[in-house]
Amino acid sequence: MEVQALLITFREVLEALLIIGIITTYLKRMDHSKYTKYVWLGAGLAVLASIGVAILFQVVFTGFAAMGSEIYLKIGIMIVSTVLLTQMVFWMASHSKNLKGNMEGKMNKFISTGNIVGMVIHSFLVVLREGIETVFFFAAITGGNIGAAMQGWGAITGTLIAVVVSYMFFKGTMKVNLKTFFQITGAFIILISAGLLVQAISMMQDINLIGSVMYHVYDITWLLPEHPIDYAHYLRDTGAAPLISGDVGIFLKALFGYSSMPSIEEVIAYIGYFAAIFLLTSSRSSKKQQAAEKTAEAKQVNVLKPQVK
Repeated sequence: MEVQALLITFREVLEALLIIGIITTYLKRMDHSKYTKYVWLGAGLAVLASIGVAILFQVVFTGFAAMGSEIYLKIGIMIVSTVLLTQMVFWMASHSKNLKGNMEGKMNKFISTGNIVGMVIHSFLVVLREGIETVFFFAAITGGNIGAAMQGWGAITGTLIAVVVSYMFFKGTMKVNLKTFFQITGAFIILISAGLLVQAISMMQDINLIGSVMYHVYDITWLLPEHPIDYAHYLRDTGAAPLISGDVGIFLKALFGYSSMPSIEEVIAYIGYFAAIFLLTSSRSSKKQQAAEKTAEAKQVNVLKPQVK
């Protein structure tokens, strides 16, 4: 859980700080420093709103737990988080290249029209999006106990690293290729997302919400049990210890949804998820290439036109 929390907070906090940093740096460069306080006001309000969402989330979860229905909420959180994580990765992949230009364009519009409220709301929404995503991810990896994720070393460490990296980035002491950075962290997020999807299916099968054609495609508990309890049970039943500790298994399960005895539906969902990601990525790349070719053709036509005359 801690590694997941570290990765999630690092990515979410860094995203928010990079966007806010781009805006405030641009305002200072254009001699509009007087507006930076409104940007930070929007960001601060978003942090407070995110905390409020986390508290509300915890209250709702506690209510479900009191009714004995928290398992359904956990499953719902995992599925929604999978969708959010995937959407976030694709959104950032498509916007990271022109992120700086887009932010500067919006600030120009706000400044030219004197729209200070719009500036505050824009900063608020940018940070709030990251905050709500963090709430969902924490709820997914902790089974609804968001406070546990907030108190662990993972969330704090991820936040501190993000602050240091963003500081060094804007001070010019560290060069970060945003596109490459978001591609690498996006790959880890995709792995976590696939793991959450598989865990949701496993939980639905555990409570018989859905059945299975084949409950165990394979069993490699002898090699790597997915939990220390499974390790102890295997040792008790066979008299031989698995080759790798259950602590490693629980780490991989939390991070990537590892299972030593997956059902056929879990295997299909895991492979199907990556197949869908591949198809979506290929489709987007193909569209970009076609758009680039059309642009190149249009430029060539413009160059040839004077010669025809």
